[in-house]
Amino acid sequence: MAAGSGSMGCVADPAYDVVLFGATGFTGGLTAERLAAHAPAGLRWAVAGRNPAKLDRVRERLAGLGPAGAAVDVLTADVTDASSLRTVAEQTSVVATTVGPFMEYGDPLVAACADTGTDYADLTGEQEFVDRMWLAHHDRATATGARLVHACGFDSIPPDLGAYYTVLQLPADVPLSVSGFVRTAGDVSGGTCHSAIRAFSRVRQTTKVSEQRRTRESHARGDRQVHALPQRPTKAPDGRGFALPLPTIDPVIVRRSARAVSRYGPDFSYGHYALVRSLSIAVGAPVLLAGVLTLAQLPMGRDLLLRMRRQGDGPSAERRASSWFTVRFVGVGGGRRVVTEVSGGDPGYDETATMLAQSALCLAFDDTPATAGQVTTVQAMGDALLARLQATGMTFRVIEAADSASA
Repeated sequence: MAAGSGSMGCVADPAYDVVLFGATGFTGGLTAERLAAHAPAGLRWAVAGRNPAKLDRVRERLAGLGPAGAAVDVLTADVTDASSLRTVAEQTSVVATTVGPFMEYGDPLVAACADTGTDYADLTGEQEFVDRMWLAHHDRATATGARLVHACGFDSIPPDLGAYYTVLQLPADVPLSVSGFVRTAGDVSGGTCHSAIRAFSRVRQTTKVSEQRRTRESHARGDRQVHALPQRPTKAPDGRGFALPLPTIDPVIVRRSARAVSRYGPDFSYGHYALVRSLSIAVGAPVLLAGVLTLAQLPMGRDLLLRMRRQGDGPSAERRASSWFTVRFVGVGGGRRVVTEVSGGDPGYDETATMLAQSALCLAFDDTPATAGQVTTVQAMGDALLARLQATGMTFRVIEAADSASA
């Protein structure tokens, strides 16, 4: 099967379309199951890791999930061994990985993909890691044609594709403003918790690396403007509850997509918020966040927080079945106001696994824009990934659309 037309990579006639790292973990195992059950006929793929015995058990489980599950290969590689990672990268069109925290384990695999022209997708929500990878590997990946696509799970596909979907409902070539409002009911993965706690402990480092990236990028910015909306608590757009600024990587990714894609207009603004219904949560959440930030600065406090959730564990299928998420967007521009919504099932595990699996397949097979280097999901896959996720059951819909003067 041929790689997608958007790929400019230099891996010639690879043995595999997709290789997945992390399949022995909880979210990685779910991702492997999605690939096994829903991959196109003839998918050439493998699971990779350092423990062949554990990988063989994964392969046995996948064998009952369809032809793709029965056809999966096992590759031995260690995310700390650059030589073994390069060997894997040279054999495939796309590498997908769930192995985090990415600040600890991610760099060698990104480097291998950038060097070999292999497309890369991960689940990171760690802004410092993403910026460090841009500084270290963007230029090399641009030269080899590799697409390095971070945040291919709940961080940050629903906000990124949802904002893009909202923009498509608004007039072109005019200033646009979009706000995203997140609600969830479900468990946050242990890996996400560990990544967040480590990120909280590295605020100064994250800020420094972000500034280094902005300085390097500043010379390449064109005439189009992209802004952040004011980050302060406000009323929910429907008047029921409160919207609290959500300091995640999501708005950063959305604004990067807006800088890269002209459809967002000459002047684009985005704000990202958590939607809460009760006053007590609206008051208590910032206090709780401040406490976690304070604890994360101290080694003993950080260790205590890390012990609260184990990596690699996850909730039961029954618990995941009752979980859900929505991200509602309000977009204004060119005399129009639209309200859209992205919604789906369990955000931390089931939908995240689906999003990573579909991102890997999209990079491998779909007609996508010709891009290279570190790119966002919208920039790399846009309409093709939107169509794939809609086909899996994730909902993208317009709730309201009207002239802004009468909305």
